[in-house]
Amino acid sequence: MTPTSPETAGSRIDVYTDGGADPNPGPAGWGVVILDQAGQVAQELSGGEDHSTNNRMELTAAIRALEATERTLPVRVFTDSVYLKKGITEWLPGWIARGWKRKTGKLQNEDLWRRLAELIEGRKISWRWVKGHAGDRHNERADELATRETRRHQGKGRPVRTEPVDVEVVLRVSAGDGRGGWAVALRQGEGEEVRSGSLRAASANELDILATAEVLEGLPKGIRVAVHTGSDYLRNGATQWLAGWRRSGWTTKTGTPVRNRAAWERLSRALGDREVTWPSLKGAKPRGWKELGKLARDASRG
Repeated sequence: MTPTSPETAGSRIDVYTDGGADPNPGPAGWGVVILDQAGQVAQELSGGEDHSTNNRMELTAAIRALEATERTLPVRVFTDSVYLKKGITEWLPGWIARGWKRKTGKLQNEDLWRRLAELIEGRKISWRWVKGHAGDRHNERADELATRETRRHQGKGRPVRTEPVDVEVVLRVSAGDGRGGWAVALRQGEGEEVRSGSLRAASANELDILATAEVLEGLPKGIRVAVHTGSDYLRNGATQWLAGWRRSGWTTKTGTPVRNRAAWERLSRALGDREVTWPSLKGAKPRGWKELGKLARDASRG
C-alpha cells in the first residue's frame, strides 16, 4: 500500500474509490483519493494483488478508504461500482439476516463484505454512484492509481504484450429516450475511418451491445479485431458471461432471463465470425475518445 500526505481536515470527508483486474480475474489493483472539506486532495492510497477480481478490488478500495478516515467524521464515498453501491445500500441487511448468504446460496467475497459491515457500523456514511470514464477528475485519479498497481502486478512495470490485430475499433455511445447514437473510429495501420449512426435501444447497455454488433457486422469475417469500449457491462458480457448464457438457454446463474437477450444474440453471431479482443480502458483513453463522444451525442439527436 502506498499512502501519501497529511490527515484529512474539516467536518466532512469525500473519498473516491476504484478497483479492477486485467484480465478479470487476474493481476489487479485498487486506488483511493481522499479529499478534505475544501475539496483538496489530502491523501491517496493504492495497492494490488497478483490474482484477484474486479469486485474484490472495488471492495478493497472502499475498505482501505474507510480504514484511513476518522470514524467521527461524516463520509461521502464516490464509486463507479454498481456492485459496491447496491451491496452496501440495498443487499447487505438481507445477507446479514440470512447468516451471510444470498437468497440463492453462497455469498461471494463474504470476507470483504464482513469487513465493510464492521467499518460502517455507527458511522455517518453516504454512498454515491458516479459514471466511470466520464471526466470526473477524482474518479479518474482513483482509476489511474488502480491501473498503475494492476500494471505493476502484471509485469513489475513492464508493458503488457498483446497480439497484433487487423482493425482497432474505438466505440462511443450516447443513450437518449428510446433511441441513441454511436460513433466509431476504425483504425487499420496508419489509416482511420470514422462512422456514426443511431439505433433504437431501451437502455445504454442495450445500445452498447447493438452498436458493437452493427460495427462488427460491417467488417470482413475472419479478421482480428480489438474493441475499445468504456462499458464494463459489454466487455464482461462478451468475455465472461456470453458462453454460459448460451449453454443455459439464455438464463443467468440465478435462473432469471438474460436482459437484452436479442441484442446479445446478435452480438454473439457477429463475434462467432471474427477473432475479437476487448482491451481494458483502465488508464489512458484511446486517441479521439472525446471527439467520438461528441459525434455519438450528435447522432443521438439526429
